[in-house]
Amino acid sequence: MKKKDNKEKSALNVMKGIDAPTSIDENAALRFLKKKKREINVNQLVDEILGGNKTSLSSAITLIESVHPKHREPAEEIIEKCLPNSGKSIRVGITGVPGVGKSTFIETMGIYLTKLGHQLAVLAIDPSSQQSGGSILGDKTRMELLSANPQAFIRPSPSGTTLGGVARKTRETVILCEAAGFDIIFIETVGVGQSETTVHSMVDFFLLLMLSGAGDELQGIKRGIMEMADTIIINKADGDNIKKAELARREYKNALHLFPPTESEWYPKVLLTSAVKNTGIDEVWETINEYIEHTKANNYWDLNRNRQAKYRMHETILDSLKSGFYQNEKLKDQIKMYEKIVQEGKMSPFLAAKQLLSNYYDS
Repeated sequence: MKKKDNKEKSALNVMKGIDAPTSIDENAALRFLKKKKREINVNQLVDEILGGNKTSLSSAITLIESVHPKHREPAEEIIEKCLPNSGKSIRVGITGVPGVGKSTFIETMGIYLTKLGHQLAVLAIDPSSQQSGGSILGDKTRMELLSANPQAFIRPSPSGTTLGGVARKTRETVILCEAAGFDIIFIETVGVGQSETTVHSMVDFFLLLMLSGAGDELQGIKRGIMEMADTIIINKADGDNIKKAELARREYKNALHLFPPTESEWYPKVLLTSAVKNTGIDEVWETINEYIEHTKANNYWDLNRNRQAKYRMHETILDSLKSGFYQNEKLKDQIKMYEKIVQEGKMSPFLAAKQLLSNYYDS
């Protein structure tokens, strides 16, 4: 995609070590929370979110992401008030191998969808950033045109100490984005590994982006990730790569035949795209719509949504229990003491954990 001049560049040109900003003024959202001696007007904030106000939406998301105990209650109230207006979007998970061109694909796909009249929110999960210290959307992310699009909203999930914490905040962010009128939600996995499974548990349709040269990559990709994919996209299928991309498509099609039938009774497709040349994007959208029609007809759509709601409840319980344990003031010194004892080999990790849990429940 041809770059525009500096006037059209957005703030989404991310530098290393700095959290990627949203498509609106994040400082305005932070100022909202830092105003002295002012109570958060939940009803006003919810009304503004329902009216599609991006600044208020970003303020509410910042509230959700806050670790301050005082922010949890209003955050939960906002979520509950927005919940009746959520659930009407198409949630699409997007993952892929490094260098596959996810950002370019998302931008090209996003521009295509907004031209059709859709409102698009792009969220990202990046559990790897807590180790690297880099930005949530990656050091080289470029979505200049999409971030400046008034019909789009781009928001990274902050890195947390656990993937579960990041996932919970992303699920809550989805509710707010849907209430704000975004009818398509892209959830991108920036990290690799467990994040794919996490994203799969919160979307309706799962896209796996791959590169051409199927031989090596087919052996390198985990079978579990391929089994989750509702469609595999061979990206960068242009120029000299077209023949390799065609070969890759045949290889992946053959591999998919070896997998057992999916519960949705949907047979995953393998498509060719070039985000740079803007080819194959319309076919991806047609495939997503075919999937929606197929799964709504056989009731899998509702079954999957209901199952995800149940899963979210249990994940929230586990996340809350873990958070309550480690934030318990009476246990903080004990945890350090038992860590030292375990490291010195004076007690097994299992017995130490059992005693700490016993002390937690007795406290």
